[in-house]
Amino acid sequence: MWRKSSRSANNGLCVEVALGAATAAVRDSKDPEGPALRVGAAEWGRFLAGVKRCAFDSGFAG
Repeated sequence: MWRKSSRSANNGLCVEVALGAATAAVRDSKDPEGPALRVGAAEWGRFLAGVKRCAFDSGFAG
């Protein structure tokens, strides 16, 4: 099941995530029939850990 980010807004940034037992998928909610980025559960966990410690913070204010 796809879940839309609570941070998605009318500013053009719309992300949805689908979590499975072994994979995670991310797609643009404005293009649900378009491509999705799929990664393994371990990679998704490392990505989330990086987000939580602001490892990807580039100063983007959104």
